[in-house]
Amino acid sequence: MRVSTKDQAREGFSLPEQKERLELFCKFRNYEIIDYYVDAGISAKTGNYRPEYERLQEDVKAKKINTIIALKLDRITRSIFDWEKLISFLDENDAL
Repeated sequence: MRVSTKDQAREGFSLPEQKERLELFCKFRNYEIIDYYVDAGISAKTGNYRPEYERLQEDVKAKKINTIIALKLDRITRSIFDWEKLISFLDENDAL
């Protein structure tokens, strides 16, 4: 989960709203939630350090998780280049 501006919170992308929607989706799909990765107040633009995104990648490498669920693609990244890197990373680690 990620939110970078107050506008996003007003438009229904607040962290509690994201969490609620994601939990409903996971319950519907019978997915076990292992952890939440929350970068609050951090932009997803290339070059920004996001501690929780880094922790998520470490957990994928360690095989703690094998699937990433996000409300929208832009909650993960806003860069096509970063998206391509993430897809390759997930593929290399047998994750989705």
